[in-house]
Amino acid sequence: MADFLEGKRPATRALLVGVQTPDMKPGEGAELLTELNELVENLGLAITHSTLIKLRDRQQPKFLIGSGKAAELIARAKADGADVIVIDEELSPAQQRNWEEESGLAVIDRQEVILEIFADRAQTREAVLQVALARMEYSLPRLTRAWSHLSRQRGKGKMGGEGETQLEQDRRLVRNRITHLKSELAQVISQRATQRRKRQRTPVPGAAIVGYTNAGKSTLLNKLTGARVLAADKLFATLDPTTRQLALPDGRTLLLTDTVGFIRRLPHRLVEAFKATLEEVIVADFLIHLLDAANPNVDQHHATTLAVLGELGAADRPTLTVFNKTDLLDANTLAHLRAQHPDALFISAHSGTGLDTLLRHCEALATDETESADLLIPHSRYDLVAKLHSIGHVKKQESLDDGTRLSGRFPKKFTALYAPFAIALPAKPAKQSAKKSR
Repeated sequence: MADFLEGKRPATRALLVGVQTPDMKPGEGAELLTELNELVENLGLAITHSTLIKLRDRQQPKFLIGSGKAAELIARAKADGADVIVIDEELSPAQQRNWEEESGLAVIDRQEVILEIFADRAQTREAVLQVALARMEYSLPRLTRAWSHLSRQRGKGKMGGEGETQLEQDRRLVRNRITHLKSELAQVISQRATQRRKRQRTPVPGAAIVGYTNAGKSTLLNKLTGARVLAADKLFATLDPTTRQLALPDGRTLLLTDTVGFIRRLPHRLVEAFKATLEEVIVADFLIHLLDAANPNVDQHHATTLAVLGELGAADRPTLTVFNKTDLLDANTLAHLRAQHPDALFISAHSGTGLDTLLRHCEALATDETESADLLIPHSRYDLVAKLHSIGHVKKQESLDDGTRLSGRFPKKFTALYAPFAIALPAKPAKQSAKKSR
């Protein structure tokens, strides 16, 4: 897509082709085509027509679908004035080249659409580098299709024609660019790891909001923390993780992170490219799996998120399953969801319904690594008083003649630091026997 958009005439109108393969569940191809409509609209393209092709047997090597059906679609695209054909399957470089040679139009697949959206949304240096790396790795085997769009001066080499020589130069340039991007990204990942280690030395519990794209993750973060993260009704509105402090009801602090949304058929190279960003999920103490209760495909979204979490090695994280946007449901649909998911929470980040319950559950999960303690710190150790304030939650502080008394919750990993100053609580009086001894 990028090569076409950088050409003389930008793409403005698209014909969409969905594919229902024999191994798909009934209706899955149509659902994915609906999702592709929204993805393409996010690129600012007008959709001239969308059609679903049902493959009875295995995919065809030349066009993925039969040659007759491909010719029919090309004719329809030209008649509608479309300048790009979007196919909701992963095309091999050869298939993509065959389509473009046959049609004279730009032909892209679902992977390229998602890559372009990510490139448009990336803001921070890390996200820009990650998307650029994914795009370069995607384009490398497709340079035989793309080289003619490049605007660099082309020279004729001794060993071959102009195209062959330029193709070799392009491949070398792309490989060098990939190496450079990986080097830059390694530095950013190292910096993030250093920041994470610093944050973990101050043992404030952390949670990550995960879920399908457009489930309302940024809206929830804004509602709970007062942040001003972009929250738009579109796919992949935000790509960069945002961490904010959340004050829990008991006064403790929770670090809450909004992560990039997942999607079915997320290009694997993007999962790899975003490993550094999604590491926030892996190191979180627990996850808030947010689902759009009003979306008819919520079950598929649930399964997709769980699959990506498994791929990231985060499937074992303690998880709160939370259905959002309940204000958009009727009573019967909500009752059905509750019956299907008895352990889930049901909220509306927009109206605030159910957020108190969510916070109580967050409080319980964040308590696992802390313990209550009643301490008496000598006046000579006021440095320890300051330390305990920074690592835990002090509920009560009292200055006494022999020191400072602190009551609160503190991380178990620092027990050795404060245990010597623990005050033994008075034993509860034993219950007297109902009968007096004679």
